[in-house]
Amino acid sequence: MTKTKPDWDPSAPDAHVDQIATYDAIRRRSPVAFSERMHWSLLGHAEVMQALHDPASFSNVVSAQHPAVPNGMDPPEHTAFRRLIDPYFGPAAMADFAPICRRIATAGVRRLPAGEVEMMGDLADDLALEMQCAFMGWPESLHEPLRGWMVASAAATRARDPAATAAVAQVFAGYVADQLDARRKAGDAAPDDPTTRLLRERIDGRPLTLTEIVSIVRNWTVGELGTIAASIGIVAWYLAGEPELQAALRADPTDLSAAIDEILRIHPPLAANRRTTTKPLEIGGRSLGAEERVTLIWASANRDPAAFGDPDRFDPAGNAAKNLLYGAGIHVCPGAPLARLELETITGALLARTRAIRRSARPVERAVYPSSGFRVLPLVIELAEDRPAA
Repeated sequence: MTKTKPDWDPSAPDAHVDQIATYDAIRRRSPVAFSERMHWSLLGHAEVMQALHDPASFSNVVSAQHPAVPNGMDPPEHTAFRRLIDPYFGPAAMADFAPICRRIATAGVRRLPAGEVEMMGDLADDLALEMQCAFMGWPESLHEPLRGWMVASAAATRARDPAATAAVAQVFAGYVADQLDARRKAGDAAPDDPTTRLLRERIDGRPLTLTEIVSIVRNWTVGELGTIAASIGIVAWYLAGEPELQAALRADPTDLSAAIDEILRIHPPLAANRRTTTKPLEIGGRSLGAEERVTLIWASANRDPAAFGDPDRFDPAGNAAKNLLYGAGIHVCPGAPLARLELETITGALLARTRAIRRSARPVERAVYPSSGFRVLPLVIELAEDRPAA
């Protein structure tokens, strides 16, 4: 077998400095590129769309050892689980959660002092944890353990350490099992929350197994904690550099949801997802074999000039139909309604609380793959009730 020559190195220092700029540069050379770490990466919008709409050729089953429900499944198994899961993020569920979401966002934003803040540590990480635990019906005592677990999980993924990954997975499974046990003991007095409802679900006439529930909840939790925190930082950073857009959204927040989607197209909060080819195929001028590992680079596809013209031009209406922020096809993100609710509520509360958000003179520290956004984000805020300095 002839070994494919790498087109790029995702672990190179420049990729860590600014991974989105790296993806832009690689995509300009080829919409499909090979690397030893990611194997085949799809960077072009058309190529990613081809994979999304051909699940028979691009399988979501990427790991036999660590099955993921439902995002690591193909039809018909995926179809049955999506039918079970989608109502958790339906209009009725979102309407019920909206007042809780507003309360958490308002309280979190009101804790911010005037002057320089570190947006990730002072707001984004806390709100992501508080909202996810509130949505699942989990106690505040889980906030700090989950925060530590997220750090350990990201470190294991970056290190590509199977033993560490298995260990952190076991820790998370313990958290979920404890919450399920508490609800079983409570019986009819158990709270009517998603955790309790998962205990009552049936798939093909049988209850969900503990492994299936843990996988579902892990998918929701990793997605919400990581991408919501990243999204809060990205939106705040973008608005801090666009005072006119800030003012417009304060004056008329009806455009807030569309603006957030477009900001997160320009700077995607989720770097990539994986697929596996099921047969030999051609894509983007490259020949891939069967059972090849494929990485869909959202952070590149959503910035492809072939789809968006100038990828940095802010055009919510013009770009909405092609925006892959929440994916497309049968695996489109089921939690998109919850994410939109949280981000619109948090951003609205932040804009209402502030007169101005500005970028600090101190440098930011960007996140590195597999994360996106910022690890450290200093911003300067002027509170609405404060008078401007003379």
